[in-house]
Amino acid sequence: MTAQVIAGVDGSDESLAAVEWAAEEARVRQVPLALVHIEELPANPEIPLAQLTEAAERAEGLLRATADRLRAEHAGMEVSVAQSKGRAAEELTAAANTADLTVLGSRGLGRMTGFLAGSVSLAVVGAALNPVVLVRAQDERIAAPGGMLVGVDVDRAPDALFAFAFEEAARRNLDLRFLHSWTLPASYGYAALMDPALGVDQSEHLTRTLLDLMEPWHRRYPEVEATAKAVVGSPALQMVEASRDAELVVVGRRSRRLPLGPHLGHVAQAVIHHSPAPVVIVPLT
Repeated sequence: MTAQVIAGVDGSDESLAAVEWAAEEARVRQVPLALVHIEELPANPEIPLAQLTEAAERAEGLLRATADRLRAEHAGMEVSVAQSKGRAAEELTAAANTADLTVLGSRGLGRMTGFLAGSVSLAVVGAALNPVVLVRAQDERIAAPGGMLVGVDVDRAPDALFAFAFEEAARRNLDLRFLHSWTLPASYGYAALMDPALGVDQSEHLTRTLLDLMEPWHRRYPEVEATAKAVVGSPALQMVEASRDAELVVVGRRSRRLPLGPHLGHVAQAVIHHSPAPVVIVPLT
């Protein structure tokens, strides 16, 4: 793996927003930035060669101009460009597997709808071996005072998620909010509706469990302010709601493959599609 940040570039507003986010991340990490454009193989082999050549030249010009601008804006930053042909999802996934972090754009459809990630972005975050960030073109939030939000399953809380969260918070000088959501068993039935306090003891127990899981990492990064909270409710809904005032959202993805390919869990899917903040998907073992 190479110490670098990769940004996918295709000329859209979303990819340009991803480039800006990636450049800031590369500056914070003090690593090179690589701009990557994939020329998708044409579905129609009868497309004139002149048209394909023109598209490739436009992409080359975009990469060169973007790299020149970033070098001017970030003195001393090493910015490289790469252009290749192939299936965009496959090529970007292969590139992501060689980098510390990959940043891609996701099309936003407004506050209510959130991300429309697209097949390429979803394919990459579902298969990449290293963390991938999805960034919107426009941020409709007035402010984002909530630091970094991290979704955690206390029953399966791997070190990779805590490592990424604390390291990134330390780099960016962000507070951390760890959130675990749980639901009451169906056997509780109407009792849950009649007694809103039902489950408080369990939430407190899970919060203490989450604090215990955080403790070794907090000792390693004492400068990072970190809090933990366990709440009753749908994990997907709770994460989306909590993301409204977050600067960055982090969720994990289990590294498992189904017969039809890589799989994203429902919480990751919900956050990707509805969080107004950039979303980091961290692969977990």
